[in-house]
Amino acid sequence: MLGYIAALWGISGICLLLGSAIYRLSAIGWQTFSYELTWYHWLALVVCVLFMGFAEGYRGFQQAWSPRVAARILYLSQHVTLPRLILAPLFCMGFFSIVRKRMIVTYCLTGGIIGMVLLVHQLEQPWRGIVDLGVVTGLIWGLSSLLLFTLQAFFGDRFDHSPEMP
Repeated sequence: MLGYIAALWGISGICLLLGSAIYRLSAIGWQTFSYELTWYHWLALVVCVLFMGFAEGYRGFQQAWSPRVAARILYLSQHVTLPRLILAPLFCMGFFSIVRKRMIVTYCLTGGIIGMVLLVHQLEQPWRGIVDLGVVTGLIWGLSSLLLFTLQAFFGDRFDHSPEMP
């Protein structure tokens, strides 16, 4: 029972984190449409949404992050400890108790994302909104794929993704 509470806390915490980002960035993104957009703004918007959907949503989330996180949520449900229970979202995202190479990648990627957020925050509208709409596309794709992989992990016939435990 404690394992399922930990798993529920893990997936809920991650959904809250991604959902919060989607909500905040969507508000900024929608402001883009209150500006007089020229053809190159529209082109940039289409390119950004398509690129981020593919690169962030499909390649980053669906093919790599979401299956691993779902595998870690399933692993957590069967191997709960007090630190993993308390820090379940961080455990599931791979910030600890994961193979060394993946932990390094996770921390470096997190630092890179923080750096990009700080840079994009400096952009003026409508450019910031254009980038944010692309990011929102990737995050929605990522959240959706995470939920589907998690359902597959718990209720599917077969789930062969590794939690990458050390």
